[in-house]
Amino acid sequence: MKLITWNVNGLRSVMGKGFPDFVNAEQPDFLLLQETKVDPETVDFGWLPGYQRFWNRAAKPGYSGTGILTKHAPLSVLNGIGLPEHDNEGRVVTLEYPGCYIVCVYTPNAQAELARLPYRLAWDAAFLAFIQTLERNKPVLVAGDLNVAHQEIDLANPKTNRCNPGFSDQERESFGKILEAGFHDAFREFDPSPKKYSWWSYRANARANNVGWRIDYWCTSPRIRAALTDCVIRQDIHGSDHCPVTLETDSRILSGV
Repeated sequence: MKLITWNVNGLRSVMGKGFPDFVNAEQPDFLLLQETKVDPETVDFGWLPGYQRFWNRAAKPGYSGTGILTKHAPLSVLNGIGLPEHDNEGRVVTLEYPGCYIVCVYTPNAQAELARLPYRLAWDAAFLAFIQTLERNKPVLVAGDLNVAHQEIDLANPKTNRCNPGFSDQERESFGKILEAGFHDAFREFDPSPKKYSWWSYRANARANNVGWRIDYWCTSPRIRAALTDCVIRQDIHGSDHCPVTLETDSRILSGV
């Protein structure tokens, strides 16, 4: 089974940059999208039969937003994490299946000079509590733009970015709590090598020079570790300042067999 996460940085924009061709070629079982930025119901998906689509829009037009496209009908769909103070920016969509939960997330950015860091850390704690609650019921697969490079290997210039948003000590420690809770960073389970990034600034020809950050993740329950077969950052795919990250698993995780 193939699951893909991708921060598209504008769903309408990426539609004109090869997105339909990519999806039709890959035919993922699940496609988790972040930063959709539009009312998805105004976007034409007539080119993509066979998929159900589930969206969580931000209250603010043109901002944030998440969604999941899937070939597999869920038992239930949940938008947000159940806390009004965190649920007006369209940052989480959760699909429930007999054997697992699949969670799409777009974590808030700490912003310049870490202006939004207190909110970001409060969000992280609330989101971790949310997925831990799910995990007590059945295994969880979390994916999306978590807006943090965890270790120095996860960005091209760690020394000059120390304390910048996405690589502050506080954000890195906060992400580490997900791993301490037992979830696996699936990409690092399969690939320990450097220079594997999922986001590049539009400035200074960063992508061509691979001066990037790994801030897009699959974090998975330890109970399904044996069902994971590969996790790959698709640096060859353009259309956004982020690239997709693909997780391959045994299809039986949906049924729990």
